[in-house]
Amino acid sequence: MNDLKEILDKKGPIRKIGVIGMGYVGIPAAALFADSNHFDLVLGFQRDTPSSGYKIEMINRGESPLKGDEPGLEDLINKVVKGGKFRCTSEFSRISEVDAVTLAIQTPFANPQDLEPDFGALIEGIRQAGRYISKGTLVVLESTITPGTTGGMARQILEEESGLIAGKDFALAHAPERVMVGRLLRNIQEHDRIVGGIDQASTDRAVELYTPVMTTGRVIPMTATAAEVTKTAENTFRDLQIAAINQLALYCEAMGINVYDVRTGVDSLKGEGITRAMLYPGAGVGGHCLTKDTYHLERGVKISKRRLDYPQGLDSLFVLARKVNDFMPVHMYNLTVDALSRVDRTLSGSRVAILGWAFINNSDDARNPPSEPYRDLLLDAGCEVVVHDPHVMEYPGVDISHELSDVVKGADVVAILTGHNEYFKMDAGLLKGLMDKKHPVIVDGRNVVDADGFIGAGFVYKGIGRGDKNGHEMN
Repeated sequence: MNDLKEILDKKGPIRKIGVIGMGYVGIPAAALFADSNHFDLVLGFQRDTPSSGYKIEMINRGESPLKGDEPGLEDLINKVVKGGKFRCTSEFSRISEVDAVTLAIQTPFANPQDLEPDFGALIEGIRQAGRYISKGTLVVLESTITPGTTGGMARQILEEESGLIAGKDFALAHAPERVMVGRLLRNIQEHDRIVGGIDQASTDRAVELYTPVMTTGRVIPMTATAAEVTKTAENTFRDLQIAAINQLALYCEAMGINVYDVRTGVDSLKGEGITRAMLYPGAGVGGHCLTKDTYHLERGVKISKRRLDYPQGLDSLFVLARKVNDFMPVHMYNLTVDALSRVDRTLSGSRVAILGWAFINNSDDARNPPSEPYRDLLLDAGCEVVVHDPHVMEYPGVDISHELSDVVKGADVVAILTGHNEYFKMDAGLLKGLMDKKHPVIVDGRNVVDADGFIGAGFVYKGIGRGDKNGHEMN
């Protein structure tokens, strides 16, 4: 029996858990751990900073700091907090009390082109864990990370801070989150969980941690590096699929046809061995994951120091897909210019109402929203820009209104960047009256409005992938 397995067997089952990082991943994970009869106590660790410290008191009152539509989350937090099974704290020294600690901390890229991630927050979290873990503690990285990080940088920092040896004195694993805002609890319970330890004992201990919170999902064990690649690859592939439909949408516009007709036709082919994962085009890809996970995968190959056999001089297919998706807010800008030109107007001096700041519908998640580069382009062109979002309460440097009528009033252009439910209910006649223009412009980046209805009401319509309507006759 190896040293670690012997230590873990002597320590017994995992009863107390620490979760570092109270965000979109850490909060629902902590609540679900706390709701399980297998565990006695969950401590959520959150720095008491001016920007995030408010989460501590909110959670300890049984409230969710995450707004938007998250079914069941606030009720579950309230239940486990009142039941004495979940507590949030800024006292990281209490990590010494837990049997297992997970880290769910963002890992962005300051400049994706140089493939150097900003691991500052993650490194600080790892250091905090390392200072207080003891023999037999399980440490799990849930953050999306460059392949090689768990067994490399993370292991090194933990060993330096603790004076212990990973794989001998404590267990270390990677178990990447696989959640989408709007369905956080369900995703954690129902999605299969990838778990990869630096050795078998670490993997087994991590499997023990996650199995109790699964319902229909299963735990899939593998090595730490394979788990890291799995997470970065699945987001990279999704980004690639979105880029494919976005490029097809641009092609359909150029050929004067409706991309949604084409999508329906392609998607209709069913049968054994047929896989056509047709997603939907849109105004851009946002969020924390898809906008940077491709670069983690690319960096993983780079730092592996092994030879990559790939067509010489050819760009990475995955990076090209990123560039296509990054272009879509620019395309929204180009559609806006084209639409205004039809009523003999330019962007300079025009009032543009952006509908939707969150990157995904019916959520308050405004990390890396495509609305931001679109807004920047408009401001550079001399536009007056106003923003509406029913879920995003605030955003640095951007005034966000929660009253739709105030935002669209007097606007020359309404541009839909997010498919919030509220926008599907807009009435063309009422919107035109508020905008008070003979030919107001609507640019639909999410296929939200009925093109014919708005054209019939006198709007100049532009929509992504709507080559059949973008050159319509003026009513």
